[in-house]
Amino acid sequence: MKTLNLYGIEDIRYEESPQPVIESDHDVIIKVEAAGICGSDLSRYKKLGPYRPGMTFGHEFAGTVAKIGGAVSHVKIGDRVAACPTYACGKCFYCRSGDPSRCKELMVIGSRVPGAFAEYVKLSSAHVIPLPPGVDSETAALIEPAAVVAHGFYRTQIRPGAAVAVMGAGSIGLLAIQWARIFGAKTVIAIDIDPKKLDIAMEVGADHVIDASSATGCDAISAYTDGEGVDLAVESAGSPITSAQVLALPKKGGEVVYLGIPYADITMERFYFEKIVRNELTIHGSWNALSAPFPGQEWANTIHYMQTGQLNGEKMISHQIPLSEGPAMFRQLADRNIDAVKVLFHP
Repeated sequence: MKTLNLYGIEDIRYEESPQPVIESDHDVIIKVEAAGICGSDLSRYKKLGPYRPGMTFGHEFAGTVAKIGGAVSHVKIGDRVAACPTYACGKCFYCRSGDPSRCKELMVIGSRVPGAFAEYVKLSSAHVIPLPPGVDSETAALIEPAAVVAHGFYRTQIRPGAAVAVMGAGSIGLLAIQWARIFGAKTVIAIDIDPKKLDIAMEVGADHVIDASSATGCDAISAYTDGEGVDLAVESAGSPITSAQVLALPKKGGEVVYLGIPYADITMERFYFEKIVRNELTIHGSWNALSAPFPGQEWANTIHYMQTGQLNGEKMISHQIPLSEGPAMFRQLADRNIDAVKVLFHP
C-alpha cells in the first residue's frame, strides 16, 4: 500500500509499505478515506524528527472498516468509523486514577506504530468509534483535534454567559471558538495576525476579531469587556509570544487554558507574569483528549455536536489532496509558502 513515512527532519517520503494484517482477535483494519495534518505533525517534520525512522506518519483520520478480528463485535466490515489514535497503558497510577491523558506511556499512532497517512491503518477495537449518519469522512477526520479542544474546556470552570478569548485562529483555535459556543459563551473573541483566519473565525462563531499585528490584544479585549477582561482565555497558537500574551486577557480571578505547544523556550516579560499573581489567575495545562471510561466523553460529545452541526469542519478544511502530494505539501507548510488551515489527504 502507499504511505507517507517520516525518516528524519524534513524527510518524508511517499512510498510502498506492507499492508497491515490481523494479528489479534481485537484488531480492526480501516481503509483510510481522509487524514488530516496536525500541527504536531508539522512540528515533528520541521524540528523534532521521527521516533522511529521510516514510520508511517499521521493520526487524524476517518474511514471504513476493512477487516476485523474474531472478538470484534461493535463494528463490522463496511462500517464508517473514526478512531482514537492514542494509547494509554491502563496500568500506571494515572490510568488507574481515571486520568489516562497523564499516562506515563502515552503513545499516538504514527510515532512508534504505523499511522494513518496510508491506505490502511490498524488499531485495537477499543479505539474504533462508529460514525452516525450525517457526519462525513472529511468532518470525521477532525474528531481527534476537536476532542483535544473539548478536553481542554472540560479542565476549566466555564459557565453559560462567559466571555472567552481564543488566541490563535488555526484549526485548534477555530474549534475552540465553536466549543466556547457549545459551552454557553455569550461573547467569543478571536485573536490572530492572519486576516483570512480571522474571517473564518467570524464564520464559525466569533463575535469579535482582533488583528494582533495592528492592535494589542489586551487593550482590545478590554474594550470588548468593559475594561474587565474575559472569563477564559484559550492559548491555541502555540508560540512563545502568545504563550505570554494570553496571560493579560482574563479578568481578575479568570482562567487560562493552554492547548498550543510552543516548541521553543518562552521568555516572559514581568508584565505578563505579574498577571498570574496580581489577578489570581487559574492556569490549566491540557494534554491530548482522553478521560475515563476510555476514550472519554470528549469523543462521544464531539461526534454528537458534529452530527448536530454545532461543530463545523467544512469551513476549516482549506486543502484536500492525494497522499502522493504529501512531501510537497509538508515542504510548502514548513516554508510557509501556502495559505492553509486544515489539510486533508485522500489516500
